[in-house]
Amino acid sequence: MSVFMSGFASLVGHLADLLQPLFQGGATAAAIILFTACVRLAVHPLSRAAARGQKARTKLSPQIAALRKKHSKNPERLQKAIMELHKKEQVSPLAGCLPSLLQIPAFFLMYHLFSSREIGGKPNELLGHSLGAAPLGDRWKDALADGGIFGGAGLVYVALFVIVVAVATFNYRRTKSQMAAMPMPTAGADGQQMPGMGAMTKLMPLLSFATLLTVGVVPLAAALYVVTSTTWTAVERAFLYRDVPAGALATAA
Repeated sequence: MSVFMSGFASLVGHLADLLQPLFQGGATAAAIILFTACVRLAVHPLSRAAARGQKARTKLSPQIAALRKKHSKNPERLQKAIMELHKKEQVSPLAGCLPSLLQIPAFFLMYHLFSSREIGGKPNELLGHSLGAAPLGDRWKDALADGGIFGGAGLVYVALFVIVVAVATFNYRRTKSQMAAMPMPTAGADGQQMPGMGAMTKLMPLLSFATLLTVGVVPLAAALYVVTSTTWTAVERAFLYRDVPAGALATAA
């Protein structure tokens, strides 16, 4: 693991050296953003495949609705019938999860790299790099302790929080419009209320704002990864689903 982390630290360091003429003291932060963009580019073909699968599932919505009505009193038979339909139409219900799952290792690499005082038995020199006045290995609580919200480090986090809120608001409005166009059912076919569905319907549009918590508790380098990836996701989904009606995605979900 230490050898792997040393290699990753060297990669980030080399990227920072390449970007040094353009970004000066912010070269390492720029390298993290570039690394995140490279990861997202690498998984973009999977995102496109997931979008194709999502669009294919929208076409199956009437058939799935018919199956739900037909097997309303037999959940096991319903699940089997839906799986058979997906298999017949060559649609994978898990395809949309792959882009997110494949990014998890990259995030934890960044988190571990900027949480470790030593890499390969040597001091972690990357911890001495910063974005503005905020060290990349520090957290929001460190910024608050060193100058408060409007101190040099605090303002860096203010900027990140503004970006996160802007992206989350965009996602919130998009999700709300989808759910308004095609509300999620909160009752089963037998008319009985499904436990937790009402609360889920209310909370789902707010999930995008959970990124604020992540940015506030992880090292700044990992926060940069999260903010960049989240922004990329919002733009990517808006592009890939630009020709899909809002209600259609909610129906497929």
